[in-house]
Amino acid sequence: MTRTVLTAALALAVLMGAGPAPLQPAALAAQEAEAPAVVEMTKGDPEAPVEVIEYASYTCPHCATFHQNVLPQLEEDYIDPGKVRFTYREVYFDKYGMWASLIARCGGEERFFGITDLIYDAQSDWARAGSDVAVANELRRIARLAGLGEEQVEACLSDADKLRSLVAWYQENATEHGIQSTPSFVIDGETYSNMSYAEFSEILDAALGEE
Repeated sequence: MTRTVLTAALALAVLMGAGPAPLQPAALAAQEAEAPAVVEMTKGDPEAPVEVIEYASYTCPHCATFHQNVLPQLEEDYIDPGKVRFTYREVYFDKYGMWASLIARCGGEERFFGITDLIYDAQSDWARAGSDVAVANELRRIARLAGLGEEQVEACLSDADKLRSLVAWYQENATEHGIQSTPSFVIDGETYSNMSYAEFSEILDAALGEE
């Protein structure tokens, strides 16, 4: 899935102009403050011999397919046994993907992948809900299913400072790895486009010396 990636400035403008909740004065003032560091969302043994980085958009159907059909097999065969460390990095094509990212990160590292699974599982519902209000409400519903409180969710959705940091962080990493489409994968420093489990397994086995 190849689309135009939003710049940090445009992403902030989109959130401010059409977000599910208005920015508060503190968030507006934060535009001039130093952006907070972005937390990498990872699973698997930190000392695993092979690193896989996924670049994905929450509004990308191919990304949803990967998370539903391929990632569970990778977890069983490579991540859980300690062979692969898996890192998820968001790509921003549109405001709905931004909102979903803010929801996924709202629960912190411990809940991130669980919320991500909920978002992808329900992608065909929330991403096609219609109006901005309908999409935002569907994402709020997912957040409630994940056990997040209403005030917590609204604070996350209106956090322009965090969004600016996320977009700038993505752009830096995507430039380094030459990301042009989603999902894309960086396996021990080499970038690959979307692939089946069989193709993934072949590459990982070679990296692990298990051919």
